[in-house]
Amino acid sequence: MIYDAIIVGGSFAGLSAAMQLARARRRILVIDGGLPRNRFAVHAHGFLGQDGKPPRDILLEARDQLAQYPTVKFLDGQAVGACEHAGQLHVTMADGHEVQGRRLILAIGLRDELPAMAGLQERWGQTVLHCPYCHGYEMAGRPLGVMAAHPLSAHQAMLLPDWGPTTYFTQGEFEPDAEQAARLEKRGVRIERTPIVELMGTAPALDAVKLADGRRMAVHALFVASKTHMASPLAMQLGCAFDDGPMGPVIRSDEFRQTTVPGVYAAGDAAIPMSNATLASASGVMAGVCVHRSLVME
Repeated sequence: MIYDAIIVGGSFAGLSAAMQLARARRRILVIDGGLPRNRFAVHAHGFLGQDGKPPRDILLEARDQLAQYPTVKFLDGQAVGACEHAGQLHVTMADGHEVQGRRLILAIGLRDELPAMAGLQERWGQTVLHCPYCHGYEMAGRPLGVMAAHPLSAHQAMLLPDWGPTTYFTQGEFEPDAEQAARLEKRGVRIERTPIVELMGTAPALDAVKLADGRRMAVHALFVASKTHMASPLAMQLGCAFDDGPMGPVIRSDEFRQTTVPGVYAAGDAAIPMSNATLASASGVMAGVCVHRSLVME
């Protein structure tokens, strides 16, 4: 079978794209590797109508709804290869199985690379966090920290006092400039220049951080900017162009979610500079609608 569209990625962006195409009665295939970026978070927040639900439950409900449409197929597994041949887009699975489609939507997501410090990974998504809008409310009133890992970390520290008393740990690398220091002071943010060397408490809980000089400071949630990488090589294999995002590359796409490769669209965290469930879902809706229109106009 040649599908009207193949969607690689079965999280918020991919399933949102699938819903638009399913309702347009198009034959689509959703390939899902089962490793969404938000799998480390216990609850999703800020997503209208879904606030406080486990992300996995949201995705399972969405899949159940999509399964009611007769033109939708699911394929669980890892897509490892993609190319264009004879006017069709070919996707190869890890087991060697190949599928073909007239259009391809890359909702492949991102992989987060945390700073090299023991204790971060096992707390990621629970007490080591990246987004105050996603998790700040649940940590409100507790001592918060920002462990600088990026030039934008100082900006993140300016946001956090709305949720709790905040300390900005420069880690000896990301000293705020004069303007940033003035803004941090105005916001009541403490600047600590002695680096964090250890996280204290039984993971995933966080009780305090230990500094290089032996001091311990109470911190119950630590915000860290991760470096981001494509979670799949497909966009690179296809020759898609990339732009520099704030934390790593993002797939270049226009306002219709079309990449630089004809017939290939991109949505979700891999293709937008800001990451949250609502934005990912919205970009997936746009990709699905625009793929349908491209098929109509072909």
